This record gives sequence, C-alpha cells and structure tokens, in this order.
Amino acid sequence: MAGAIVHVEIPASDTERSRAFWSGLFGWRFETYPPGSEYHMTQLDERSGVAVTGMEQRSSARVYFDVDDIRAAIARVVELGGEADEPMPVPSMGWFVHCRDAEGVDFGLWQTDPEAPATEMPA
Repeated sequence: MAGAIVHVEIPASDTERSRAFWSGLFGWRFETYPPGSEYHMTQLDERSGVAVTGMEQRSSARVYFDVDDIRAAIARVVELGGEADEPMPVPSMGWFVHCRDAEGVDFGLWQTDPEAPATEMPA
C-alpha cells in the first residue's frame, strides 16, 4: 500500500548494545544481512521490518515508505521541493532511495520488486 511504513533504520555506534536494548524491549530477534555487515534486521510482519545499523551515523531513525513506482515517487519528491538520491537495489527484494523533504527531514522510499538485480537501476 503506497505510503505505508515498511521499514525503519535505527543508527547505532554500538550495534550489539542497540540490538540488546530493542530485543529486551520488544523481544525482537535480529539477523545480520548481508552476513558480516553492520546491518541487523528483524521482521515485524510480512511487509515491515526494523534494522539496527552501524553503517551510517545519523541522529535519528530513518523511516521508509512504500511506493508503487520509485522513479515516479522520486520525481514527485523533487517537484514538491525535496531531494532524492539515486535508487539502489536490494537483490530479489526491491529498490530503496534516501530522500529529504522540503524542510531537510531524512526519509526513505521502498518499492517491492522480486526481480531487482544486484546492480543499480538504469536511468
């Protein structure tokens, strides 16, 4: 469903401590994806999840919203005065893009696509 929250990234300088906190609070069980990275995911339901990440330090969590067409959504973000990076694939899962709204607030967009390749989306 377009606009539904599908993923949240929680930044952490100590991902082990952060995972212990969230696991203790909600009983979440994290798996590292991809293996060996500092990106630890838990699935909340069949469409949404949370990740604790040490990959990018920010002062707040990043929320990802579902979209039907990531390119059209990026165009709309820009049209409304926001900014968007280039979309990146998650192989066999979909596409994500980091954006900022007209006030500079960080958020992400997600398009499910089981055929997403291991390379960037063509322009």
